[in-house]
Amino acid sequence: MPFTASQLVIWGIALLATLGILLRPWRSPEYAWAAGAAVLLTVTGLVPWPAALAAVAKGGDVYLFLVGMMVLAELARQKGLFDWLAMVAAGHANGSGQRLFDLVFLVGTLVTILLSNDATAVVLTPAVYAAARAARAEPLPYVFVCAFIANAASFVLPISNPANLVVFGSHMPPLLTWLKHFTLPSLAAIGVTYAVLRFTQREALRQPLSRDFNTQPLSTSARLTAWGIGLTAVVLLLASALDAQLGLPTFCAGLATVIGVHVLERASPLPVLRHVAWGVLPLVAGLFVLVAGLTQTGLTTRLAHGLADLAAQSPAQASWLGGLVIGVASNLINNLPAGLIAGSMNQIAPLPTQTTAALLIGVDLGPNLSVTGSLATLLWLIAVRREGGHVSALGFLKLGALVMTPALLAALALLTAVNL
Repeated sequence: MPFTASQLVIWGIALLATLGILLRPWRSPEYAWAAGAAVLLTVTGLVPWPAALAAVAKGGDVYLFLVGMMVLAELARQKGLFDWLAMVAAGHANGSGQRLFDLVFLVGTLVTILLSNDATAVVLTPAVYAAARAARAEPLPYVFVCAFIANAASFVLPISNPANLVVFGSHMPPLLTWLKHFTLPSLAAIGVTYAVLRFTQREALRQPLSRDFNTQPLSTSARLTAWGIGLTAVVLLLASALDAQLGLPTFCAGLATVIGVHVLERASPLPVLRHVAWGVLPLVAGLFVLVAGLTQTGLTTRLAHGLADLAAQSPAQASWLGGLVIGVASNLINNLPAGLIAGSMNQIAPLPTQTTAALLIGVDLGPNLSVTGSLATLLWLIAVRREGGHVSALGFLKLGALVMTPALLAALALLTAVNL
């Protein structure tokens, strides 16, 4: 059955929003295109107001999670925690670019696993930028690590990426089952990402780094902020173990840290709140409305039944097809909407765990191709711009094609091998 005119218009608006987010004509902010497309869909009646509001409400947990993380990151930046971490990392590098790269990659992997990929983008990127500056090195080879490991390590644990909870929904497997499916694919994705990044950045990493550092002791406020970030990691692990949503605990941990620090200083928290990148919230809300519009076109239902039929005949073929297609699609519509679509497909036509796992790998790892691929990458890009850096969409795409392609193929190959 062919698509109707209204359905084609919805796809056209979604495509226009994606291009706007990717190209940012007239230096417009990304959220303007996502939110503008959402408003256009609603005022034209293509997405009814009740459906649009319901779609925005679906992101409640995501909004709380992002606010908690962004507040913690801004607090850490203002209290000098990032500068101190930068000096420590640069000092341990001992003048070696390769050693600093390895340190950043290791820390980025751990932060992603325990605090989520969004935390790596928001919290770690400014610290790495500061470390490169302190070492008098070109920041981008090291900052790229934050972008790519944020997605490559994002399916080690369920809490490593909020999209994981969206994809599986109520069908979330037990932790041991999760580890059975994802441990080897995760190791493959992380290992391949490291190897390709290290190779492509080899010339920059050969440049000697400065050894002249003057590391100042941490202030009491910075120490309390560090404890707050550590507490947030513990809270997220407990929430995951209890199968609870992550947004509210993250928000509360971030709010408690901000209040605690400023009560100690007898100062106002407004400077921290003023510099948070609040534009991320309308960006995410707009993406949720776009997904609601795309779902109305009926494409999700067609894809769900088609993939379920293929999985019944050949789980391996369904896994490869689903993982590759959703991986590419994540770069066109962002992986958060792609995750919502994948989760909807699993509800419309229940899929085997292997096929759902492949969809999740595509949603998590596929976005390493482009700057619009994942919310974490967009947050990373905002952090880089804030530090005065510039990364073009084409430049990221060229590197992303080299990094993502072998990592995604290796992860899907091992997932298929595990389930033979």
